[in-house]
Amino acid sequence: MEQPDNIRRLREIVSNCTLCPRNCRVDRAAGELGACRIAGRAAVASFGPHFGEESTLVGSGGSGTVFFSGCNLGCVFCQNCDISQSSGGRRMSAGEIADIMLELASSGCVNINLVSPTHVAHAAAEAIWLARGRGLAAPVVYNSGGYDAVSTLRLLEGLVEVYMPDFKWADALAGAKYSQAADYPAVAAAALGEMYRQVGVLRTDSAGLATRGLLARHLVMPHDLAGSHEVIDIVADVAPGCAINVMGQYHPAHRAGQFPELLANPSPADVAELRRYASSCGLVRADR
Repeated sequence: MEQPDNIRRLREIVSNCTLCPRNCRVDRAAGELGACRIAGRAAVASFGPHFGEESTLVGSGGSGTVFFSGCNLGCVFCQNCDISQSSGGRRMSAGEIADIMLELASSGCVNINLVSPTHVAHAAAEAIWLARGRGLAAPVVYNSGGYDAVSTLRLLEGLVEVYMPDFKWADALAGAKYSQAADYPAVAAAALGEMYRQVGVLRTDSAGLATRGLLARHLVMPHDLAGSHEVIDIVADVAPGCAINVMGQYHPAHRAGQFPELLANPSPADVAELRRYASSCGLVRADR
């Protein structure tokens, strides 16, 4: 079965890598490493049913998560740093990842949830295509940090049913200091717009499970370091009516201890106010 043009193009990009906005231009296919620290073959840290996601993604069978090692961001407070900041995990071919997808779906998972796929979009896309050819019917969730290249997202069109990006920062200085990405706000807004163009607002079935659409996530930071009201304004402007989870589970992790301002926790009252603000902006709350 001949690969579609978009799959071939994604594979070609890896040899002079511009899959993500870092534009490292290293030859990952030959083993060179860029910001994500992952070469040409994706590394899978773990996989299995997950029941801690938003209720619209879980159902009775859980969300079929595939956690990829590595990340194209460098968030100093990352709560998954053992995976995101590691190049470990099992190197897998796209066919092996497709096998995992089919196994998760056959075990009753209601979707296939690809966690941190941005830097391995080439492998994720090929795996989705292979799994679809073998009968995968469950929606695919693209669960990213929001630091995605529009050019790559366009090559994923038709393969992803649910986009679930973070929108971390409204302020470029905060993006630079805490995620090593000064262009994060502009890049995330552009990526969000492309995701919204492809899949639109979140749609659910009769059981309330997501079948297609956009669900944005925003983690409330201590001392409003993220500029949360502005983040919500951007999301509402770029993706009107989309779903959003304003998350209140921040806690200091990874290297947060090196930044005194990151050692506090946002108050429940602040989180509740931001959730109300999101609703007032016409966004659909997905925090419950």
